[in-house]
Amino acid sequence: MRTQSLFVKTLPQENGFLTLLNKSILKTIEIKDSILIGRDPGAQIYLPDFCVSNRHARIEKKSDGFYVRDLRSRNGTFINGSRIIEAKLQDHDRLRVGLTEYIFTAEKDMGISNTFLSSQNASWDQQLKRLPAIAQSPHPVLLLGPSGTGKEILANMIHKLSFRSSGQFLSVNCSALTDTLAESELFGHQKGSFTGAQEDRKGAFEAARGGTLFLDEVGDIPLSMQPKFLRALDNNEIKPVGNDSSITIDVRIVAATNRNLKKLVDEGKFREDLYFRLHILQICPPALIERLEDFDSLIQQLSGPLKVFFAPEAMKLLRQHTWPGNIRELKNVISRASALFPGLLITENEIPDILDLDREPKHSNKVKIIPALARQYLHEYEREAIVERLSYYKGNQRRSAQDLGLAKSTLHDRIRRYNICLNDFKEKSKDSL
Repeated sequence: MRTQSLFVKTLPQENGFLTLLNKSILKTIEIKDSILIGRDPGAQIYLPDFCVSNRHARIEKKSDGFYVRDLRSRNGTFINGSRIIEAKLQDHDRLRVGLTEYIFTAEKDMGISNTFLSSQNASWDQQLKRLPAIAQSPHPVLLLGPSGTGKEILANMIHKLSFRSSGQFLSVNCSALTDTLAESELFGHQKGSFTGAQEDRKGAFEAARGGTLFLDEVGDIPLSMQPKFLRALDNNEIKPVGNDSSITIDVRIVAATNRNLKKLVDEGKFREDLYFRLHILQICPPALIERLEDFDSLIQQLSGPLKVFFAPEAMKLLRQHTWPGNIRELKNVISRASALFPGLLITENEIPDILDLDREPKHSNKVKIIPALARQYLHEYEREAIVERLSYYKGNQRRSAQDLGLAKSTLHDRIRRYNICLNDFKEKSKDSL
């Protein structure tokens, strides 16, 4: 039995990799000669899964590529959803054994972040698990969700996990298309077809041939352009401005919007037939405030390259923010922290300088953060109070902390923050004897 693949790349016969895809990209395994997959502890890929046979499947490198063979397993081996006996692996084939799924590639690094392929939020994680299957279908994908939730990242992931990954990923911002320029931008034009058309120009549909065309803010595409857009999707052909003949196109559409398309249809601002043509496969990334289970991992993923580190008190304040700008706002905050406080541990004292508090709702129940000048006076007062107690108790931190109503560990942190020298109080104690 053979697997069917669309737009398959020529596979370099010396390279083959399996990348785990069940929850996130956790591990990539290189296939050198052959690999046994099964529940036998001696298998190169050991899967302690009761759906997996002891000797379930074997992948073997041959002269013309890599082959997977089912070893008469009880529950079968699947390639792209189809049960196989033996099949030649193609680039980006999905291999499922029991409950575990891998993607087979000719390159080790797929360039996809672990954080964005899994989630601690059950609802979002369920959508992400469908991403490989969605990516390898030929149908349009509609990404619906608030601005800043990472829709372009998802579109790029869909492209990289698809059979079109060797082609171009081209992004077009539909909100920037005017009635006069939209047709030329999407379909191209011939020289002299209108004033300013000094040479032939390929449109986005033709420039992305063999790849993926990402239409961001598709809800803003001019109404006058929508019938031609629909015709291009239905017939797989376009007609450049000034050209009487049609051009066949070969492109996969991923569209995104933060607007309510159903409402736009009801208002007559978006064609219903175009909506149903795009609305075949759908992914709805949630707002950051709705997936705070992922907050710490997102912080780690985004702040690591910039070498930004947050103290626990600072993390607590960041979690209390409403994040109206979602992941985009979080990236901006981390970039701001890197620029303003390079190499420093970010504490709660720096949060007002890096967080856009003006966007917080007026009646928010979140903890309010005091202005910088007020903070300065409070810190001076706190330092004086600590110095006074330490002086009174001759440097005894335990008794000082009790009087101040602080945990001893908190007092120790404050002593370090305010550069208070404990030896000064010990010397005073000796002088007083």
